[in-house]
Amino acid sequence: MRIVRFASSSGMSFGVLDGDGQVAQIEGHPFGQIVFTGQRYAQADVRLLSPILPSKVVCVGKNYAEHVKEMGTGDAPGAPLMFLKPSTSVIGPGDAIRIPTGSTNVHHEVELAAVIGARGARNVTPEQALSTVFGWTIGNDVTDRDMQKSDGQWTRAKGFDSFCPLGPWIETDLAALGKDPADLEITCTVDGEPRQASRTSQLLFGLSTLISYMSGVMTLLPGDVVLTGTPAGVGPIAPGQRVECTIEGLGTLSNPVTGADGVSTAGAAR
Repeated sequence: MRIVRFASSSGMSFGVLDGDGQVAQIEGHPFGQIVFTGQRYAQADVRLLSPILPSKVVCVGKNYAEHVKEMGTGDAPGAPLMFLKPSTSVIGPGDAIRIPTGSTNVHHEVELAAVIGARGARNVTPEQALSTVFGWTIGNDVTDRDMQKSDGQWTRAKGFDSFCPLGPWIETDLAALGKDPADLEITCTVDGEPRQASRTSQLLFGLSTLISYMSGVMTLLPGDVVLTGTPAGVGPIAPGQRVECTIEGLGTLSNPVTGADGVSTAGAAR
């Protein structure tokens, strides 16, 4: 089942995207029993939003061997290298990745994303981990590489508004599609130029290990997103370009790139 969050003339809602390109609106939140309102929209008549609004995005670095090599910053870690992206970094399909003023080395990072379900996850074993997953989507862990290097820790480099595109939907049953999240093709292009290409089977720390490890550090709340790491091929993006992240069975997450808007919540200077 493909769960979407969308904006229409009647407001924001969750829905189910069917094979005919129609979005069937559901009542409330998709966790629990799905109840349809009876309202249907053509996909072309709605705007898809980020499919979930997480309280936090929990990420892992250096989780593909070839990416570790290309970064040239030491050996692969002995345990998952965990960090956070703020909820304010999340945007949806079609939303613009906004390059901060003065940044000249911002990179794309396509990643498989797990969305935690209604039970949450705290201190789960690897054997229990996948039962906590509501579904799967695509993430782009956008990173200012110069800030990442200069700061020594990664909050600023990875935390800017718009630095975590998610979407285009949440697939709740990859098995029904004959797909296994542990072995999916994962690619990224910029303006149609191939940049990243790998399979999730190349993860150094697998999906169950990651979720179990993270849940032993912090409670993963319902709707939280786990990013699983990016393969080799990361590279710079600039205003005017378009980044397309594709994962087998999950579609394509497409985002244009622009400059930062610089709008202040304080309003005009006094």
